Amino acid sequence: MPFDNSRVLIKGAFILTIAATITKVLSAVYRVPFQNIVGDIGFYIYQQVYPIYGLAIALTTYGFPVIISKLVAEAETTKEMDSRQIAHTSFLLLGIFGLFTFLLVFFGSNFIAGWMGDRQLTPLIKIVSFSFLLVPFISTIRGYFQGKGNMIPTAISQVQEQLIRVIFILLLATVLVKNGSSLYKVGSGTVLSSIIGSLAALLTLFIFYSRHKSSNVKLTTSSVTFIAKNLLIQGTAICISGALLILLQFVDSLNIYSLLIKSGVEIDQAKELKGIFDRGQPLIQLGTVVATSFSLTLVPALTSSRTSIRETNFFDKIGLAIKISVIVGLGAAVGIICIMEPTNIMLFSNNDGTSVLQVFSIAILFGSMILTMSGILQGIGCMKDSAKYVLIGVLVKYLGNYIFIPKYETMGASFSTIIALFLILVLCIYKLKKMGIPLLSYLFYAKIIVSAFFMAFILYLWTAVFSYFNLTSRGWSTINALGGVMVGGIVYIFMVRGLKLLNEKELESIPFGKYFIHTKKN
Repeated sequence: MPFDNSRVLIKGAFILTIAATITKVLSAVYRVPFQNIVGDIGFYIYQQVYPIYGLAIALTTYGFPVIISKLVAEAETTKEMDSRQIAHTSFLLLGIFGLFTFLLVFFGSNFIAGWMGDRQLTPLIKIVSFSFLLVPFISTIRGYFQGKGNMIPTAISQVQEQLIRVIFILLLATVLVKNGSSLYKVGSGTVLSSIIGSLAALLTLFIFYSRHKSSNVKLTTSSVTFIAKNLLIQGTAICISGALLILLQFVDSLNIYSLLIKSGVEIDQAKELKGIFDRGQPLIQLGTVVATSFSLTLVPALTSSRTSIRETNFFDKIGLAIKISVIVGLGAAVGIICIMEPTNIMLFSNNDGTSVLQVFSIAILFGSMILTMSGILQGIGCMKDSAKYVLIGVLVKYLGNYIFIPKYETMGASFSTIIALFLILVLCIYKLKKMGIPLLSYLFYAKIIVSAFFMAFILYLWTAVFSYFNLTSRGWSTINALGGVMVGGIVYIFMVRGLKLLNEKELESIPFGKYFIHTKKN
């Protein structure tokens, strides 16, 4: 029986990982054509408000559904509490939370916009506040089905939500810009598109849920107290850890633009600088999605391995998760830094802010490692520690912006992001070491650094050819960037294989790993 439960767990985790990967890729990719439609100032307007919506998404994806599913799964096993009782109680509690958050953001929209330094954002913040009203519905239904072992409703609703949202954003942006609407009105339309996407997801979840027979459920004081404690403490902790990158974006929304204005930058220029800085967001998302997706397929197995007698197997899974995050994260970070200029031109038509984005891209490595280690800490029961480290990093990021932006403008924002992420990473490593979990060897790090340096050298030669012949148009930059991805990727994979950074057993545990074993033997 435990074997069957383990298989269900891994299968469910795999389904959710595929859905999460698709949604993250969609979330990153659509921003490129969107920026091309609305320009840097239009992109600034959207990115100022997006983190608020992102927090609502985090609540309905990473936070509350995970805890509800855990409670439902335990109820199905122990029979001490009815799963419908958990769902109804959770909905009631989250309904209060969602209504309170909606009122707070809606009526505090003018204050938030003033904090950001741009009162014209007030209508956009009011629109995005409605997303919190959907949190109790989406979170409860997703958590209920996940607890029952059925990941299909969650996966379909996640992909559907993102797909419809992206389609409406691009369509509305195109129509409104062509009709000569102001960029703030365009921003309002794009934010409304996000709400439409969430409503579509909710409709799909309702359809799934309507097929389940329900009966009247009596709520007891003890059950409400028990569920409330789990939702507020564990749910919030998981949400904070999973929303790391969104929280850092929110900090930038709050003070980059206002600090630029206070330091003497003209209003339109400050908006453009923030919009150019935000070009890095989709690159960071794409850079971290691969590493975290590979790693997240391993993390659910940690709980079952932890209870197993074979402690070595438990440590092996942790080591492999961290290895993958380092290999993919470092490769993506170094690669994008080396080809940032042609990539910037290819995606956004010019090379504005290339140096700022290069420094910002270091976040791919640190972010990949942190998200993986946070997942590991959650898997071994240290949710609060993971959340605490993220909050410390967010505070450092906020203060760092005040220190660096007045002197270095958006480069200062990149500095503060990297410093904050590095601090969080150090704290995570310290916690894992303190718990006696063996981490990667110095030899591994030496080999991976050699691999990254060799790839960087090859990419330097590759881009130098285009620079020498002055092939810097958008068309040539596209060839330069995409060719660089292929060349750099092949060289990096060759080095990783050649230096044996992953053994055969580890390769068998990751997607397409068996292919590399086969080619190596041939």
